[in-house]
Amino acid sequence: MQDTRKLLSLSNVTLLVSLVLFGWLLYYFNTGAGGARHLATLLVPIALTVHILFTYQERWLYPRLPAWFNHAAVIVYIGICAYAFWYFWQYYEQIAIWRQGAYTRDDFIVGLLIFVLVMELSRMAHPVLFWVNVVLVFYTIWGYLSPVDFFWHPGTTFYRVITSSTMELSTGVYGLYAQLTLTLIAAFLLLAAVAAGFDAQNALVNVMRRLAGKSRHGIPQTAVLASVSVGMVSGSGAANTAVTGSFTIPLMKRYGVPPVFAGGVETAASMGGLIMPPLMAVAGFLMAELLGVPYWEVVQRGFAVAFVYFTSLMLAVYLISVALLPNDPVEPPAVPGYQQVKTVIFFGGIMALVVMMGYYGMGAMRSALNTAGIMFVGLLGAWLWFKFVRKDPEVAEETLIGNLRKTIETHAEMTSYLVLLMATLGIMIGLFTVTGFILRMGNMMVQLGEWHIIATILMAWLFGWLAGTGLPPTATYIIVAIIIVPPLRQLGIDPWVAHFFAFLLAIWGELSPPTSLTAAVASRIAKASFMRTMWVALKICIPITIMSFAIFVRTDMVVLESFQGQLRDTLLVAIGTCGCTFAVFGRFVFASVPDAILRAMMAVISFTVIFHPDNTVAIMAAVVTLPLVVFGVWRHRQVAADKEERAAARAAAAEG
Repeated sequence: MQDTRKLLSLSNVTLLVSLVLFGWLLYYFNTGAGGARHLATLLVPIALTVHILFTYQERWLYPRLPAWFNHAAVIVYIGICAYAFWYFWQYYEQIAIWRQGAYTRDDFIVGLLIFVLVMELSRMAHPVLFWVNVVLVFYTIWGYLSPVDFFWHPGTTFYRVITSSTMELSTGVYGLYAQLTLTLIAAFLLLAAVAAGFDAQNALVNVMRRLAGKSRHGIPQTAVLASVSVGMVSGSGAANTAVTGSFTIPLMKRYGVPPVFAGGVETAASMGGLIMPPLMAVAGFLMAELLGVPYWEVVQRGFAVAFVYFTSLMLAVYLISVALLPNDPVEPPAVPGYQQVKTVIFFGGIMALVVMMGYYGMGAMRSALNTAGIMFVGLLGAWLWFKFVRKDPEVAEETLIGNLRKTIETHAEMTSYLVLLMATLGIMIGLFTVTGFILRMGNMMVQLGEWHIIATILMAWLFGWLAGTGLPPTATYIIVAIIIVPPLRQLGIDPWVAHFFAFLLAIWGELSPPTSLTAAVASRIAKASFMRTMWVALKICIPITIMSFAIFVRTDMVVLESFQGQLRDTLLVAIGTCGCTFAVFGRFVFASVPDAILRAMMAVISFTVIFHPDNTVAIMAAVVTLPLVVFGVWRHRQVAADKEERAAARAAAAEG
């Protein structure tokens, strides 16, 4: 009895269901059996079960209610998932083909159960989305009561709300977004799962710390290098901050960086992790699907955006470091050989992914699957070598079963989280469609664009900011891409420009006041003020705001009509954002007024580089800006050194 109870523990049951999800996905990746729609109807209930079990491992679903109620709730919720799985297993063909638009009572009951379950789980995990969907349900049914013409619509029935959100498999819980999560996105999540299984992410952080150099000024760059590395396989800014920030923030504080700046630097670095291909906050996959292009097309453009951001970010972090820290030498820590090997294998896998998609033209899913296999074989071989041949104490406590279990559970947890998010968004977009809100919003944007295109862009940016408040980047991107991008395209804006505008808005929305989960995690680790941390991060993240508008002028940066055009526009935007970054964080001279005048002039020239429509004028301004930035960095170091000398002189005078 004791052994049976131990075998059926919550963690083991979670592992078993995770293994089913993991194995089923691997089978689909290799065969494509049944197609994405059939896969979603079967695996969405399994993914929701995994999410329930992982949540229940961490905490009770209802902490204020007694234990028996929580146990009963978990059993009921898993029962709903099991019933939905069985129902679609039995009747998928009839529902998908023969009963579309004429559903039975049993169809409605199953749809209602899964709808209520997704809404309740979203209330726990994504409360903002939950309340938006609650409002949308009422609006969908009683929209005819609206006194405002813009929001008026004839209304519909509760039956229509449920069936459009569940049984109509092109939208809602089982729609396109859930299907994409369980196919292409889940394939790329294998990279993060394999890396986490063998603890390659911590190895990356330690190696980046070693590479940051022997100067105290290089310490904050650890956060940047670590975030760009982990961000390649992480689709969450908060998760990126939790992984890298738990090491980099205490490290920065130990070497004298104030807590607010340590948290702000890590937050800004994690924002860059969201931009970094190949995952690109998961929004890149959605962009490829909406544009109908191979994912590699998105990745190519994503690298240009990431280059601009990280160039400016590293400059901002360096200027902050010089201003706050003395230039003392520090001894970089030694990195064990096993961690170095894991880092090489990780980056080797990323390079293999780029080569397969870019050079050989292999499909994104097959490339991700092959890359995950390469990384797994490499990390497994390294583990066996250091464990049994080298007898390295670094791996003495690790077990192969433990690493495999962590890989499977990490993949299942990330996939189930995204499935719930996408199912919730599927309900939202489905209800937007039923009410006709998307069409009305698009018409309003087009009418505004007939007055002036800049007004439309500013209105779209404001809408994206409001939509992104409190939402994950993936959710913000979907909302903006569905509602804002179509009218922008109608007004003649290139589809790539419109979608990258939505993408950058989604990334900025993760940081936008008054809510930012990433800044909240960083400030908690740094033990600093949340609002001050977010304000510092906003200043450091200036390139995201600038790029959101720059791509409307420097279109070749994302349109990619030619390599030369992309290179030119990318370099122009990079130089311009570096100039703006120096204007915010740099110092030309010690005196405040002359310095402010010089930095204002730098900002004007930099904006000319970025936004002047004539390429010749922009290039001439860039030729002036780049040497000014280099000279400004040299002067910034001199001003910081003078400041240290004056402080030392005052201290000596006080002692005398």
